[in-house]
Amino acid sequence: MSKNETTACRRPDIGGQAVMEGVMMKAPDAIAISVRRPNGDIVTKRSTYVSPDQKHKWMGWPIVRGVVNFVSMLSMGMSTLQDSTDMLGLLDEEPTRFEKWLAKKLGKGIDKIVMGTAIVLAVLLSVGLFFVIPELVARGLKALMPDPAMNWLINLLSGIVRICILVAYILFCSTVPDVRRTFEYHGAEHKTVYCNENDLPLTPENAQQFTTLHPRCGTSFLLIVFVISIVLFTLVGYQGTNYFLRLGSRLLLLPFVAGISYEVLKGLAHSSGKLVNILRWPGMQMQRLTTKEPTKELLEVAIVSMNVALYGLPEGCPKTSEGYTIIRDYRVTDPNYVPETVEETAENE
Repeated sequence: MSKNETTACRRPDIGGQAVMEGVMMKAPDAIAISVRRPNGDIVTKRSTYVSPDQKHKWMGWPIVRGVVNFVSMLSMGMSTLQDSTDMLGLLDEEPTRFEKWLAKKLGKGIDKIVMGTAIVLAVLLSVGLFFVIPELVARGLKALMPDPAMNWLINLLSGIVRICILVAYILFCSTVPDVRRTFEYHGAEHKTVYCNENDLPLTPENAQQFTTLHPRCGTSFLLIVFVISIVLFTLVGYQGTNYFLRLGSRLLLLPFVAGISYEVLKGLAHSSGKLVNILRWPGMQMQRLTTKEPTKELLEVAIVSMNVALYGLPEGCPKTSEGYTIIRDYRVTDPNYVPETVEETAENE
């Protein structure tokens, strides 16, 4: 197996997420978010993390853990995006009259309410795009092919519609410059994760040699979800002509789809062989839409997040007025880093 395709990890799995001008990394016991501000400084924050299965053992059961992970990642993803926006310091302008009115009426809970509203809207959009529309297509196909023996074909075609909608949605988003920039940070996240998994020193040069395609990526997970949904909807979903019963049965099966898909993703990510490579190939190729090659500067941000998540915040660094740690040299986040002396700096120059 080539170095770019290595998935056997001697270290715990580190997950990540591209955010606004930065990267979030999640270690087993901590989460770090780092962003690069317009002045070139990297600002970072770290918070402790306790996995759901440590709080409730049953949340770590197979299938169940996939559902729990799906819900927690959705919530964490939205809050992380909000945190990264705040850390950039671009929204410090005077609140509008409407924002002041909301703050007065809702008090300190306004951020939670806004975040909750955003999550609800995101879920509704997802349901509309990936369930309502495909089931309308399936309804039309059902009218054209009423024979129950054709149910498998109808479910297959509606599943293909879901995948086409996903691809079209990603392609549309990639036309937005800020989103494309986020895709570059997504690539930086993957390269840095690979570098850590291969026990190499975390430097931009070491990370750059790896591919931007990673078997544990959420993009691969989405594709697996759509494939598993075709199978489950065909085997146990409602196959009648009532549109609302079809839609309802699909929504009820979604937790099982997420749970099974999670187990499949983990299994493929930590296995090897020709069959495994064939099975995960479509998801890996899908990532070509959501990851782009990062620059050295972007990799530095991802490395800061990785180091801070694993080893904590470095000592002696300045703080912003909000309390974020300022990193002017990514190397200081490496616990083994030894600053150069004045003489060594002069020699290198």
